[in-house]
Amino acid sequence: MSLISTLARLEAMSTGRAQPAATVRHRHVSERPLVFVPLTTAGEAGAPLGALVGTERDAPRLLVVPQPRDRDLRFAFLAELADIVLPYIDEYAAGVEAAERTETDPETGKRVKVEVDLCSDAPQLIVPSRAGIEFVRLLGRSMRFRRTAEQDPEAPYPAPARVPLLGRWLTHFAERARVPGSSLLPAMTELLSRHWATGQSSLEDQHLGALLAWIDPPDGESGAEAALRAELARDAQGQLVCPPAGPATDPAFDNRLLAPAMERYDRARTALAAAEDGIEADVRLGELTAAERQIRALVESRTRPTWDAVWRGVDLLRALPEAAHVADRWTRDRWSFTGHRDRVAAGEPPQPRRDDAVTAANKLAAREREQTRLEAQEALDDPLVMAGRRLAGEAFAGEVTDVVMAYSESKRPSPRPLVTVRTDDRPHLGERTKVYRSLDGKPQTAEFVGYDEGVNGDGAGGDGVAIVLRTLDKMGRGKEPEPGSVPEKGDRLCFTLFEHDQRGGPSLPDPEETPWTHGGPPGDGAAIVESPDPVTEEDVL
Repeated sequence: MSLISTLARLEAMSTGRAQPAATVRHRHVSERPLVFVPLTTAGEAGAPLGALVGTERDAPRLLVVPQPRDRDLRFAFLAELADIVLPYIDEYAAGVEAAERTETDPETGKRVKVEVDLCSDAPQLIVPSRAGIEFVRLLGRSMRFRRTAEQDPEAPYPAPARVPLLGRWLTHFAERARVPGSSLLPAMTELLSRHWATGQSSLEDQHLGALLAWIDPPDGESGAEAALRAELARDAQGQLVCPPAGPATDPAFDNRLLAPAMERYDRARTALAAAEDGIEADVRLGELTAAERQIRALVESRTRPTWDAVWRGVDLLRALPEAAHVADRWTRDRWSFTGHRDRVAAGEPPQPRRDDAVTAANKLAAREREQTRLEAQEALDDPLVMAGRRLAGEAFAGEVTDVVMAYSESKRPSPRPLVTVRTDDRPHLGERTKVYRSLDGKPQTAEFVGYDEGVNGDGAGGDGVAIVLRTLDKMGRGKEPEPGSVPEKGDRLCFTLFEHDQRGGPSLPDPEETPWTHGGPPGDGAAIVESPDPVTEEDVL
């Protein structure tokens, strides 16, 4: 945690209200997101109990599994979920625009630009907390290998074709959520905690109700009091007034309400199966319907508060202006979405359970690169984030006090002006350290020369330090620098010790050339495609 984040949390504790951790919104929020509030069964990991899902805040779709241990009811839940999510995805998969992409020519081996289709927008699936993302990943893992009747007519419990398709999409969304800065599958608690600092721990911030209580507490109540009430307050039945914003349920709800309702449902099903005539069957069917309605009401009572809280968070985020680099990161999400759409359309097999060595290394390198790029872009877009980097000695801001024209010592001298910047910051500068400033959206590089000896021996004065920099690039190819490319006396500038964009790492070998220490190449040169999981007797998710 940075110093400025710690100060913001301390101020939140002092004032009783969350403090801004950003002045702009650093994540994309769709105009029409799909909100997904799942609920799982205690003691059976991944078994869905129900969910609220939809794009309209006033008209959510309630999905319920009255008996999660029943395989058929779970499959019906997944099929109904696919009927909602897949049409939403297809809406964005249809609209495309022309875009250029750099690819390697297979004949010449050179990098060339080709024109391809890029989806003009991408879907966004919002879940309440990080646990919701893990549940989406688990659902995708359990669905994408399901056998359909078309694939295997003799498969037991064949799934509708849309179920494994949804599993592939959910897996892609969950994998993309691991990429820093991605907005295809965000968690509302992480979105809010990125833009506001509360007076509680980051673990407590995973409770959406408590987090919102700090950000927007009721009138006459502090954030700490409202958060405590959101976490602990119970009604006359002993149930939490604000259910936890995640798939897990409260034990008091499970023991006192849900378990008796499921037991009643099971008895009604058994009695219906044992009915001996039509009149008795009608009576038993009515009892079964009443029991199912009771479970639906219980599931809705646990998910509706979280549903409303997610939309409340969306409103808070939309009130912030969007940061400059958000559109670029969303474009990368669109490329990811388009690529997966093309793979599905081409009939490629589902994602494997485990990546090969090269794919895993590429994913890890990409995530590290995106993390560094995200941190740099957030600092460039937001002065509050940049203040944290300045406190850490990774950037400095000041006024240009002098500019001296100089040239490189070469056969064709190039301009290398010396710029003196007076600053109150204390950056960690060493000999010939590179620093960067944003010039027309692109980084301009300078080199640390030293401190101005006219101020003090180490550049320290009563009003700051005077740092001398040598500008190295972005000045044109002429003997004289282009207008505006060199700072002028009196300009207020901000330099960073970190690069504004990340370079690509070393290339990795093709999967066919993977060394034996990392699994070895395929014996016949063909790609390894894992077969779907065998169906077990229990067949739990």
